[in-house]
Amino acid sequence: MTIKPLELTASDAEQLKWIVKRGTDWRERRRATVILLLSQGCSVDQIAEQVEQLPELVRRRRRLWSSTGMASIVDKPRSGAPSKLNDEHRAKLVEWVTSEVLTMRVILSRFETDYGVILSPRTLSNDLKRLGFVWKRTRHSLKKSETKDALSKPS
Repeated sequence: MTIKPLELTASDAEQLKWIVKRGTDWRERRRATVILLLSQGCSVDQIAEQVEQLPELVRRRRRLWSSTGMASIVDKPRSGAPSKLNDEHRAKLVEWVTSEVLTMRVILSRFETDYGVILSPRTLSNDLKRLGFVWKRTRHSLKKSETKDALSKPS
């Protein structure tokens, strides 16, 4: 059964080509490639083999393109667990880390005692990154020149 090639507008074709060449998300690049190949008249089986997908996924991509157009290329928001920290928590976190030097354990215990919020270190680290902070481990060491001076000075 021969399927009629998709007809793309010039602007859609340009956008798809741009996504294939410069898109940052590999899923979007693959979707754009499928649509471009469908517009060139390639068969579903050929496209499926070329992009290493099942033929049904190529057919599904074609149906989605027909119904929603360019919106079918971009990922929709995915569900996930809601954030454990609200705006009040984040404001307090910023206040804590800007006013004094704290360890991860201290911050986690403060959240647990003050707000009853139990966080994992990873969650706290991610929230600090989103707030523009960089988590660094402190290292205490003497430089070579300081070590020589300390060793060479008589007591």
